Amino acid sequence: MCRHLAYLGEPRSPAEMLFDAPHSLLVQSYAPADMRGGGSVNADGYGLGWYAEGPDPLRLRRPAPLWTDGDLPALAGSVRSHAFMAAVRNGTTGMPVVEAANAPFTGGGYLFSHNGLVRGWPGSMAELAAKLPITRLLTLEATTDSVLLWALLRERLEAGEDPLSAVAWLTGVVEEAGPGSRLNLLLTDGRTLIGTAWTHSLSYRDTGGGVLVASEPCDDDPGWIPVPDHHAVRVTGEGVRILPLEADRSPEAR
Repeated sequence: MCRHLAYLGEPRSPAEMLFDAPHSLLVQSYAPADMRGGGSVNADGYGLGWYAEGPDPLRLRRPAPLWTDGDLPALAGSVRSHAFMAAVRNGTTGMPVVEAANAPFTGGGYLFSHNGLVRGWPGSMAELAAKLPITRLLTLEATTDSVLLWALLRERLEAGEDPLSAVAWLTGVVEEAGPGSRLNLLLTDGRTLIGTAWTHSLSYRDTGGGVLVASEPCDDDPGWIPVPDHHAVRVTGEGVRILPLEADRSPEAR
């Protein structure tokens, strides 16, 4: 499985979590702590997206291991952003190892990442994929489950659906089509950050000036809180809320 993280809060450098922390995303790329039987390294590419001026994020992706990029530590260290997302990829067998397959995916001012896999791919997704506009289906960046999930989610977001409800819908319909799928998702528009724990690990930590959500804790700070399975975490300027994800309806605050 892949590893990913996202941050929302006071401006800070992505390099702190990507390279400087004791269990940084770099370390997780070659020595992950909790892959749940989904491989041992995340060497099939990486991506970093962040918000600067304007509503649309900037992004850098490469189809190579994170540890091979000697320029990224300095580049990431030069960035200070109130919201960013990063991921390292362990591609599912049979799926292409190309730049376009790497999260974060972008569109409509959003950053999106999927850590996991869709069971029964591609047959299990045929009915859902058929509901997409044909032009969108024919112009998908790559033939992977994550790219299709982003296309399905983006349709709902562009129709004006609340992001949390759209994410809940996506986890529900994909679980119904491919039972046992691993659907840890991250979504942000630079103002709200949503993460899901669905058959895989996810934790968050309030840093005092912001909130970090990650597949694995980046350090041994006792403030890391696991997100319960089949739950979502929603981060806004008002704080953090944990909400149950139901397969047949939108999340409701508990």
